[in-house]
Amino acid sequence: MESYIYRNSGRDLIIDVYKPEHANEPLPAIVFFFGGGWVKGGRDQFRPFAEHLCQRGMIAAVSDYRVQKIDNTPPYECVKDGKSAMRYLRGHAEEIGIDPNRLAAGGGSAGGHVAAATACVEKWDDENDDLNISPRPNALALFNPVINNGPDNYGYDRVGEYYEDFSPFHRIHNQWPATLVLLGTEDNLIPVPMMQEFAEKIRQAGSTCTEHYYDDQGHGFFNYGGDDNEYFEKTKQALDDFMVRIGYLKAL
Repeated sequence: MESYIYRNSGRDLIIDVYKPEHANEPLPAIVFFFGGGWVKGGRDQFRPFAEHLCQRGMIAAVSDYRVQKIDNTPPYECVKDGKSAMRYLRGHAEEIGIDPNRLAAGGGSAGGHVAAATACVEKWDDENDDLNISPRPNALALFNPVINNGPDNYGYDRVGEYYEDFSPFHRIHNQWPATLVLLGTEDNLIPVPMMQEFAEKIRQAGSTCTEHYYDDQGHGFFNYGGDDNEYFEKTKQALDDFMVRIGYLKAL
């Protein structure tokens, strides 16, 4: 693993990058953003997924972004950091060994929102970024993402005045990347019908969306360290299958 400081915004914001050994050509990559309501969380959440994808032959990274509890930041600053992280990886693709045209973003809950926001949010660019570098991912892997921030959905109480600029559900476009969605049917924050509507909007825009719904599972069901890791293993396999399907990994 190698660590990179992609920005300093009062503190160093770090991306930890896992690289397969003996890679002799640019590789597809993914960066994961942790969950925690834009309030808390850390890079460790998605390390088990990153380590798996690295072992399978991808470059996989886990990224910091500012959060309210540490940095006293509002949710839109999380989006700004997510876009900066994507630009950093794409801008340093040759140095790191990434294929800049096969750079995915993923994450859980609010981190899933940050990942999806890099695909569609036009506002909140950092003035120190090279804005000629696109922050948009080429694929998305979303674990119970808080994708709809409009009225009666998660986060509206904090982002209401700017939700149409912030909410991926409201910003789907015809260049939307191939998307994987993983959601528990008993998620108390994200209704299944809303997620199904999101997936259908992606398909109507001309892209693909693969959905997996896990019976009787609540928010955060996929995390490593749960009951015998059953759902970590299931979601890890779904993620692996998705990466095979879009050509980022070879089938076993």
